Amino acid sequence: MVRTPPPAVLAAVEAAAMGLGDGALASRVGCLLPSLPGARLLQLPRCVADSRAGRAAGSKQDLEGWSEALSAAVTSLRAGGLVAVPTDTLYGVACSASCSAALGAVYSLKGRCQTKPLAVCLGRVADIYRYCQVRVPREVLEDLLPGPVTLVMERSGELNKDLNPFTPLVGVRIPDHAFMKDLAQMFSGPLALTSANLSSQPSSLNVKEFQDLWPHLSLVIDGGPIGDVKSPECRLGSTVVDLSVPGKYKIIRPGCALTQTAAILQKKYGLVPSEEPCS
Repeated sequence: MVRTPPPAVLAAVEAAAMGLGDGALASRVGCLLPSLPGARLLQLPRCVADSRAGRAAGSKQDLEGWSEALSAAVTSLRAGGLVAVPTDTLYGVACSASCSAALGAVYSLKGRCQTKPLAVCLGRVADIYRYCQVRVPREVLEDLLPGPVTLVMERSGELNKDLNPFTPLVGVRIPDHAFMKDLAQMFSGPLALTSANLSSQPSSLNVKEFQDLWPHLSLVIDGGPIGDVKSPECRLGSTVVDLSVPGKYKIIRPGCALTQTAAILQKKYGLVPSEEPCS
């Protein structure tokens, strides 16, 4: 069972429900809250988690468990916490991209270099236009997302300036995972998302593989194993492609969906591979 959140957390959630969740008030309240002493672990109902239909599938009890996990995750995120989540590729750590303190906590947690960017997770393709300068047809976005792809584009002024302040670009993800799509839509703001592992260490395909990070997280959502833990290909993560230059694309990280991503961009839409080396 999820314990009752403290009053300050409830206040932040109430502010979000009133339309203040993506603004300065909710961010300020959340960032000032003390961190929890250790992660809670919530297991998603498997018959729902395994279904692309998400909350449309499963028994009443399963749906209640699904909703409980969503509510707990949103509460933790709005409180400035770090939440471990399953995606369509790997387990990740998410936080509110609007909370500068949470962004700093992610870097500290992973021992990550401050000049390595964090991706942004959104709930809908339409949301991308708020946070990015899109220079490809909408059909390109809809063909690649949701899916195991991170699209790098020029960021807009809507994003927190403390998110990747060293670059004008930002990577955007919409994982093809029912829980993550529901979570991003329910949170209704940009989530910063990175893999659930220490930097330079293997990525995680189940929650036990990053158990050493649990004490520093507010919540761990267990969606079961992702892929084959014995297969190196399953740990490649999303394919990262730069679409910031009109008419061109540049593969930044091959990832797990390189072939199909390149085919869509090049053969279907006529984009030309960039000859510039990846930075």
